[in-house]
Amino acid sequence: MSALLMTLIIPFGLINPAHSETVKPVDEIIAVVDDDIIVRSELESEIIKIVTQLRQQEQRLPPRSVLEKQVLGRLILKKLQLAAAARAGINVSEDIVAQAINNIAQNNNLSLSEFRQTLEQGGISFRTFRKGIQEEIIMQRLQDQEVRRRIRITDQEVDAFIARQASSVGERSAYELQHILIATPEAASPEQMKRARERAESIVTSLRNGAEFADIAITESDGRQALEGGDLGWRKANQLPTLFVDLVINMERGEISDPIRTASGYHIIRLNDYKGGDRKIITQSQVRHILISTNEVTSNSDAKTRLEQLRQRIIGGDDFAALARSHSDDKSSAIKGGDLGWITPGALLPRFEEEIEKLSPGELTEPFRTEFGWHLAQLIERRQHDSTAEIQKAEARKAISNRKTAEEGELYLRRLKDEAYIDIRLGDS
Repeated sequence: MSALLMTLIIPFGLINPAHSETVKPVDEIIAVVDDDIIVRSELESEIIKIVTQLRQQEQRLPPRSVLEKQVLGRLILKKLQLAAAARAGINVSEDIVAQAINNIAQNNNLSLSEFRQTLEQGGISFRTFRKGIQEEIIMQRLQDQEVRRRIRITDQEVDAFIARQASSVGERSAYELQHILIATPEAASPEQMKRARERAESIVTSLRNGAEFADIAITESDGRQALEGGDLGWRKANQLPTLFVDLVINMERGEISDPIRTASGYHIIRLNDYKGGDRKIITQSQVRHILISTNEVTSNSDAKTRLEQLRQRIIGGDDFAALARSHSDDKSSAIKGGDLGWITPGALLPRFEEEIEKLSPGELTEPFRTEFGWHLAQLIERRQHDSTAEIQKAEARKAISNRKTAEEGELYLRRLKDEAYIDIRLGDS
C-alpha cells in the first residue's frame, strides 16, 4: 500500500481488511451497548486497521489481548456517541459530507476522481470511506453541541493565561509529549481513587526504571492515543491543560512526570522535546463576506447563481456592505456589512483561506463552497502585525476554549459510558 494512501486513510481508520490480512470472522456478539451490539467481525476489522497502522509506523505490536481490549473500547465509545447523536437529532447532509471529502482530496492535491481511484487501489470502497467521514462529522457535532455550549471563560482566566504565556516567551512554546491516562469513574469512591493512584504510581516507577513508554501506554492507558503509544505529538503551550503547562515548563527532555490528578483520572506525561518561542510577526487579512446557505429551498446551483449576480452588482458599483446586510445568511457578520474583522492565519476554514490568499486588496472571490454554504468574499486590506493586547486576548480565549473543550469532552465520554448498559462478552474482559 502506498505511503500516500496510508496518509489519506489512517486518520479515518478506513483500511480494508480484505487487502491487509485474510480474515474469517465469526459473527458472535462480543459486546452489548444499550440497544446496539458489537460483533466479532467488527472487532477483527478494526484490529487489522490498527495493526496495519502500527506496522507502517514501525511500532512494536502489543499482545492480542491488549489490542482486543483497546479496540473494543474505541468501538464502544463510537457506538455510544452515534446513539447519543441520533437521540439529539444530529444529522449531516449529503452536501456537507461531499464537501468534506472534496476538501480531503484537494488537501492531497487530487481531483475527486483521482481520490476515488486511489481509495479503490487500496481496496477501499468509496461508500465505506464516505460512511466513515459522515460518522466523524456526526461525532464532532455531538461534541460541539454537548460540550462546547457548556464552556464558560472569564476575563480573569484570560488575563492569567496571558501572564503565564508571557513568562515563557523566548524559552519554551511547543512540547513533544507522550501521555498515559488512568481513568476513574465520574463518582469514584475513595477506594477507587486509591487503586487508580497506586496503579499510576506503579507505572511511573516502571517507566523510570527503563520501561518503554509506548509499550506501557498501549497496554495500560485509557487515553484516546493509547494505541498510538500515547503520542500527543507537538503541542503548543496554549493547547495543553493548565496543569500540564505548569509542569512541563520545568521538566527536562526525557523526564517522566509524577501522576497528575484531574477530574478524568491520573495522568502521566513524558517530555520528549521542546522548542523555543520567539515572537513572530504575522500577516493579518481584513475580510468581509456574504453567505448563502443551502437547504431544501435553496440548492447549490441557486446559491451560486445568487452570489454571481451579487458579485456583478458589486463590480457595477453597488455597496458590498449593504448587500451583505440584506442577503447574507451569516447573521453575526451581516449586521456589520459582512465584515469578519482582522483575520489571523488559521482562523478561517482552509477553503476560505485558500480563496482569500489569491486576492489583492479590493478584489472579490468567485463564489465558492464550504460546509456552511456558498460564499462571496472580499479582501479589504492586509497588514503585518505583532501580537497586540486585543489579539493576545482573542487567542487566549480561543486556547482556553479548546483546552476546556478537550477536558470536558473526556468527561462527557466518561458520562456516556457510566450511564450506558455495557455487557462485554469478549473472553475474560
